[in-house]
Amino acid sequence: MAGEDRERSDFSVALVTAIALGVAALGIVAAILTLLADDEMAPAQSTDIGRVTESRFEVESAAVGETLPVEVVEPPGGSEGRPLVVFLHGRGQDERSQLDEQGLFDGIAAAGSRAPVFAFPYGGESSYWHDRADGDWGSYVTEELIPELERRLGTDPGRVAIGGISMGGFGALDLARLDPDGFCAAAGHSPALWRSFEETPEGAFDDADDFAGHDVLGAAESDPEGFAGDTELWVDIGESDPLEPGVDTLEAELAPTGRLESKRGPGGHESEYWSAEWASYVGFYADALSRCSTEQPPPGR
Repeated sequence: MAGEDRERSDFSVALVTAIALGVAALGIVAAILTLLADDEMAPAQSTDIGRVTESRFEVESAAVGETLPVEVVEPPGGSEGRPLVVFLHGRGQDERSQLDEQGLFDGIAAAGSRAPVFAFPYGGESSYWHDRADGDWGSYVTEELIPELERRLGTDPGRVAIGGISMGGFGALDLARLDPDGFCAAAGHSPALWRSFEETPEGAFDDADDFAGHDVLGAAESDPEGFAGDTELWVDIGESDPLEPGVDTLEAELAPTGRLESKRGPGGHESEYWSAEWASYVGFYADALSRCSTEQPPPGR
């Protein structure tokens, strides 16, 4: 019996030791994964032409008074000399909201050597990407973020595009309007556009004067030829999107200029619609940036 007790004791000790080692190993794996998640150049996923990488860093913004994160997706071959797309998220989204979109990576693969670098900044819950009482969100993008991206990544300062979804689509068109020589291309994907302050949702603008200073549709109506200078423009929207009337108005004003490409598709104001269109978004940016003069003045400068 004593021998059996010793065997049971030895087995128990071995079992406890094995469990402890297993827990420790899991802790080591978790630590490694945490380090990878925080690493500036953690690998994202592969395409047919090589490895796409994600990086993450922060920008100390005097314009907003906060330290703000930004996610970057670089095509195979790195970012040096590449064109840059700054992509603005929608209301309630953040800098990581688009990083699970397979169409983004498929589009980068399809663009090959023309594929741009994509930067996804954080713009607050409902900033609508314009200078306002709680921070100069538009100035942050043009005067702080883009120069910092160029410094860190070596992207081509003369080939920059801006785009975004919903709130970000409004912001992209508004920034292109305010800086008509700064961007090669600007795109509003289901952009949040309204004809009057009374139509806007709570929090989109500080007041009627704030809306008037960023009235994209009013600017297009009053000066369609001068709207965003020579910037190539894109808008798209789902056929059942309640914001479609705003896009209809923008199309009516800007289509005669020959600079606006527009698209309709099945769907509403929802992620399923944008997911289905992501590859076409990348194609638009890659094509427009490949046509852009490298002498384009940098945004905000």
